[in-house]
Amino acid sequence: MRAVTVVPLQAGSVDLTEMAEPPVEDGPVLVRTRAVGICGTDIEIISGGYGWAPEGEQRLAIGHESLGEVLEAPAGSGFAAGDLVVGIVRRPDPVPCPNCAVLQWDMCSNGQYTEWGIKSHHGYAREHYRITPDFLVKVGPALGDLGVLLEPTTVVAKAWDQVERIARRALWEPRQVLVTGAGPIGQLAALLGVQRGLDVHVLDQVTSGAKPDLVAALGATYHHGDLAATGLQPDVVLECTGVGQLVFDAMDMMAPNGILCLTGVSSKGRSLGVDAGEINRHMVLENNVVFGSVNANRSHYEAGAQALAKADPAWLARLVSRRVPLDDWRSAYERQPDDVKVVLQFAD
Repeated sequence: MRAVTVVPLQAGSVDLTEMAEPPVEDGPVLVRTRAVGICGTDIEIISGGYGWAPEGEQRLAIGHESLGEVLEAPAGSGFAAGDLVVGIVRRPDPVPCPNCAVLQWDMCSNGQYTEWGIKSHHGYAREHYRITPDFLVKVGPALGDLGVLLEPTTVVAKAWDQVERIARRALWEPRQVLVTGAGPIGQLAALLGVQRGLDVHVLDQVTSGAKPDLVAALGATYHHGDLAATGLQPDVVLECTGVGQLVFDAMDMMAPNGILCLTGVSSKGRSLGVDAGEINRHMVLENNVVFGSVNANRSHYEAGAQALAKADPAWLARLVSRRVPLDDWRSAYERQPDDVKVVLQFAD
């Protein structure tokens, strides 16, 4: 079968290669891949900055944002041929750590987890895979091929879940939300904020095109340029860019009891001049919280599926700016100015 693979940590090694059919040991459910979404993690792996091959192998099949169709499944598994499904990315460590032992593998504390398409296991950018039912999520027929958006939605479903858990420390009624970044994660973060009935604002660099239009279609407010110039004092900030200066600027402008969730990963090696004392004073005196969030467990996949089911399918379809056929696979990993979410199409 064909698969998009790399030699981890080796830039320029990405290729469409032949690999063996998935082993039975991976699980009893056989899935045909329909599509995989492309994200920054894929680009980082391709550039040689990240990734681990499975033990004893040289190459890694990438792809962690998936949509597939079940070809065969055992009786009693909860799945049947024809079901549209999404594979969960992370698997608990074998020890397991206390969190993995209670199925919260997204909070693994010893780092021995595996991640399909990223760390120590082949991903979903291959024509077939096998999987166990407990790491497979069914997608409703009404969502159809837009189910490829589920995995990125889990990122913000977890972020909102954690924000709301922290909020229970006090009587707190958030009103205003700021999302920094209008890429797929930022758009989906804004979607979940609008679904909660909040006043959502999105900041990005571009001044026209798909991103501002998508934000407006949600009923949210779009901003560009300097963050301080917006005059906002948000109760919740979802930082989706990883830009270091934005992180500190957002910390400085939060409302009292504000919560800032970091979902973007910053590049190393960049220094910023900040008034650490002022930031500390602001956060302590106003009871603010800053925390990081990554990956997701099954509950977040289920919450993400519910959020997508409630969303306007026409709006979701506009998030997918390009669908690239497998024969033209290389162009899917080449960023273009108008890209929002790019999808590599394995099958109709």
